[in-house]
Amino acid sequence: MSQPDLATMPAGALHAVDITAATFKADPFPFYARLRREAPVFPVTLRFARQAQRAWLVTRYGDVVRVLKDSATFVKDPSAAMTAEQAKAAPMLRLPGPFQVLQQGLLSLDGDRHARLRTLVHKAFSARQIERMRDTAEAVTEETLDRLLPQGGFDVVGDFALPVALRVIGRVLGVPDEDHRRFSEWTRALVSLGDRHPLWVAPAVLRFLWYMRRLVRSRRRAPRDDLISALVQAQEAGDALSEDEVLAMIFLLLSAGHETTVNLIGNGTLALLNHPDEMARWRADPALGRSAVEELLRFVVPAETATERYATRDTEVAGAGIPRGELVVAVLASANRDATQFADPDRLDLGREANRHLAFGQGMHF
Repeated sequence: MSQPDLATMPAGALHAVDITAATFKADPFPFYARLRREAPVFPVTLRFARQAQRAWLVTRYGDVVRVLKDSATFVKDPSAAMTAEQAKAAPMLRLPGPFQVLQQGLLSLDGDRHARLRTLVHKAFSARQIERMRDTAEAVTEETLDRLLPQGGFDVVGDFALPVALRVIGRVLGVPDEDHRRFSEWTRALVSLGDRHPLWVAPAVLRFLWYMRRLVRSRRRAPRDDLISALVQAQEAGDALSEDEVLAMIFLLLSAGHETTVNLIGNGTLALLNHPDEMARWRADPALGRSAVEELLRFVVPAETATERYATRDTEVAGAGIPRGELVVAVLASANRDATQFADPDRLDLGREANRHLAFGQGMHF
C-alpha cells in the first residue's frame, strides 16, 4: 500500500495517517513538513498491547528544543506527571516484575536520580575507554568488510550494519566471542520490547538477564579491561552503581546504540546512493568525513523521535493546549528539516556548516 498524497490530503484526514506504518516510515518528511506549517503540535493515537493512548507530536525545531530542555514541565516518569486516575486508565506504564530492572536506566529517570546515575556512568566513559571503543569499532568493521567484499555484493543492513553494531557492543562490554551468537539473539529480542508485548520475548530477555548478571558478578570479582568492569568500578563520593543499575545501563547501550547505529548506516547509505554527486564529493575529499557524518545524522535521523515525555501540568506549546499527564513526543526528524534553522533543509549537503541538528536530542538526556 502506497502512502497517500499528504500535500493534497484534506486537513481533517491527517488524523487518519498511521505514523507507525512501514509506508509512512519510508518517507515521513512530507507529513512533518505539513504539520510544521499547519499544526505544529498534533494529536495522534498510539497503541501498545492493544491499548490506545493519545500523544502530542511536536514538530518545529524551537518547540522540540523547549520540550527536551524543560525538565520541569516534561518528564520521563509518567507517575510523576499523571493523576492517580490517569495512571489507572493508562496503557501499561511499567514492564512486568522481572523486566523492571530495564527501566532503571538514564533514559527513564528525571532530576536527582538521573544526575546521580549520569555522574557515575560518566566515570566509566573515560577518554581511554572511548579510544578503546574507537579501536574496537574500526577492527570489527575491517574484519567484516574483509569477509564480505570478496563476495562482490552484500546486504548493507543484514550482512554489515546489524552484525557490526552487535559485535562492537558485545566486545566493548566484554562479552566473550564464543557467546556472541547467543548474545546477538537475546539483544534482538530486547530491542523489540517497544514493539511487542513483553510476554512474547520473555524467555530470551530472562536468559539475557541471567547471563549478564553472571558476567557483572564475575567482573566485580575479577575486573578486566572492558566496559562492564569500568561500570562496576565507577565510584563518586563513596557511591557506586548497583547490579540492577549496571544491567539497566547495559540495556540502554544495547537498545539505543544498536538500533540507531543500524539505522544510520542503512539509511545513510541509501541517502548517498540517492545523491550520487554528494557521494562522489565525499570520495574525492575524505576530509569531509566529520561534517558528512553530522549531515547524515541530520538528514536521515537515526531516531525519528525522542523518547517519551509526560506533561506535569496543563501547558501550551505553539498555541496548542496539552493536558497534564499526557504523552508528548518531540519529533527529531521534523526538527532537523525545519527551514527556520537549516538552509535548504531537504537537500543533503555533506559540507554543511553550523549544523545544529537534534539527532542526539537536547537537555539533560542529550
